[in-house]
Amino acid sequence: MPLKVVEEATAGVPTHCPYCALQCAMTLRPRPGGGADVEPRDFPVNGGGLCRKGWTAAELLSSPDRLTTPLMRRTRTAPLEPVSWDAALDRIAAELRRIQDAHGRDAVAVFGGGGLTNEKAYLLGKFARVALGTANIDYNGRFCMSSAAAAANAAFGVDRGLPFPVTDIASAGAVLLVGANVAETMPPFVRHLPGAGDDRGLIVVDPRRSQTARDADLHLQVTPGTDLALANGLLHIAIAEGLIDTDYIAARTTGFDEVRRNVSAYWPERVERITGVPVSEQRAAVRMLAAGRANGGAMVLTARGAEQHSKGVDTVRAFINLALALGLPGRPGSGFGSITGQGNGQGGREHGQKADQLPGYRRIDDPDARAHVAGVWGVDPDVLPGPGRSAQELIESLGTPDGPKAMFVAGSNIAVSAPQAGLAERRLAALDFLAVSDLVLSETAKLADVVLPAAQWAEEEGTMTNLEGRVLRRRRAVAPPPGVRTDLEILAALAARLGRPDGFEADPAAVFAELRRASAGGPADYSGITTDALDSGAAVYWPHPGEHGTPRLFADRFPTADGRARFAAVRHRPPAESIDADFPLQLITGRVLAQYQSGSQTRRIHALREAEPGAFVELHPQLAERLGFADGQEIRVVSRRGTARAVVRLSDEIRLDTVFMPFHWPGDQRVNLVTNPALDPVSRMPEFKVCAVRLEPPLAVADRLHPSAA
Repeated sequence: MPLKVVEEATAGVPTHCPYCALQCAMTLRPRPGGGADVEPRDFPVNGGGLCRKGWTAAELLSSPDRLTTPLMRRTRTAPLEPVSWDAALDRIAAELRRIQDAHGRDAVAVFGGGGLTNEKAYLLGKFARVALGTANIDYNGRFCMSSAAAAANAAFGVDRGLPFPVTDIASAGAVLLVGANVAETMPPFVRHLPGAGDDRGLIVVDPRRSQTARDADLHLQVTPGTDLALANGLLHIAIAEGLIDTDYIAARTTGFDEVRRNVSAYWPERVERITGVPVSEQRAAVRMLAAGRANGGAMVLTARGAEQHSKGVDTVRAFINLALALGLPGRPGSGFGSITGQGNGQGGREHGQKADQLPGYRRIDDPDARAHVAGVWGVDPDVLPGPGRSAQELIESLGTPDGPKAMFVAGSNIAVSAPQAGLAERRLAALDFLAVSDLVLSETAKLADVVLPAAQWAEEEGTMTNLEGRVLRRRRAVAPPPGVRTDLEILAALAARLGRPDGFEADPAAVFAELRRASAGGPADYSGITTDALDSGAAVYWPHPGEHGTPRLFADRFPTADGRARFAAVRHRPPAESIDADFPLQLITGRVLAQYQSGSQTRRIHALREAEPGAFVELHPQLAERLGFADGQEIRVVSRRGTARAVVRLSDEIRLDTVFMPFHWPGDQRVNLVTNPALDPVSRMPEFKVCAVRLEPPLAVADRLHPSAA
């Protein structure tokens, strides 16, 4: 570790939380005997607060579960055993070359993650397209923000989750929050929302009366999968009651007349039948937004509950329509935004690890974009592969005759996070070769032929981009354990073995400098961002092509060809699968306060594991009584795709026809064993959020011993 870092570590190192996209500020103080202590740090998004995940984040630095040496199987059926770095890297390079020589460039796939730094996401995309020459790269952000991103690009010409600073929300007179339980998923965010006793209003759309919904002024408890119909219905009411902003629509948008005709079919009584939301509550919501607009502004915010559907893009477009008709985007204290989930969900999709994108949020099929990036990379544009398969389509193709035969995974736990996880696990097992870079032996790493021990957040330098498009410095506070390397070092070493010794730097500052050049002129332009500005703590937002960034977008025009935002006429359609006599209940999924994503990190922290030790299924007491289940009883959740095991948790704050299960646990507690891989036709987002299930008693002991009998 350089001397400067040691001196900083003695006094404490300012950095940011490793978990969600809020990227709360904290200070790490290394302990003499190893590990570090966390102190909250004042910062606009968290105001000095942390959730319990942030408070306990440093415990993973000294976890006994850390990987500290490469592991390798000699044969597919042999156990993973410690090997040297040279042996592990040589094996990976040899296998990837062998498979590409036999089956072509696209026979090797790369899979990344929304928690990787900007530098790692950038170099991973370059590694796939230059060192490997494969089109098959995607990442787990496809499961997170892809629908919101596609909708924002189509409507506004750019995708920045929040096109304004988070702190602007606090000035809005009303906020409509759709499909987000921020009180549990990112608690410090709540400080920006309208609260009890003030003169602002919070409206929450959710099938559950979540903690966030309990704190709201109005809870619209929709039937799962009907958010789009609700959005159209709210716009119908706004038009009928003369609450739209006709001057704004005329001056700053296009396509409204078709939308007006479309939503005429979504009268309140019809929408009540579809969604279950009473007419009186629909009207109250629209009037609250209109009143808020006159009292500082109004905001419409969506999240995964609205977006993780086979019609997620259309659903987000419908809520954008509502925001545009009310004249919100681009006005102070007003706007539309989507709340990014993963820590670098925003930056992770901007710099090239998504199948259809190059750095700077450039389209990979745009000849000018290809020429620019190829020039930075020093290659012929014609050698860059075209768009590859989206994440779910890539996973489903693994090991098939026409699909990849090998995969390199960095920072993602596919075996837990993918829909229809049983199939995902079988496809991973069907590969000729699987290599995984991770900091612990995740469920995906357990399936690998080679596992590489990677450094984690507080052990490396880099940048992250939070949910408001603000670029942040991640600082190294402690040295990684002996034998552990950073992902940049891993990619550079593999590229050299694959015949690309130049162009793959392991130094994050050098990679960021190259990223700036590659992003220059793109929608997500980082070219004007300097390390000095980030080190100073300045508020740095993209696009940042020169000396100044852009914290608030759309004030004067939208980045579309004509400067106008685009309405889109979208129609409600039911979920990809319907309930029936065999599967009579709707299952919805989500997160809980004490766990995060696939749980591979949070399940290893004692306090978080103790708070939420395992999977549960939340159901209404009346439903439990009808089915003969008791609180705390272990049951099975069964869909057309598989079966998950969970413990009953009774709650009268969920619909009678709906059950809820979080997705943080492995094995037979994986809710993604039952979720539906049906894809949105535009974003290729799977329908995580709703599927048809039934609840069954646990298997008898004999059936546990012989699962085929089930």
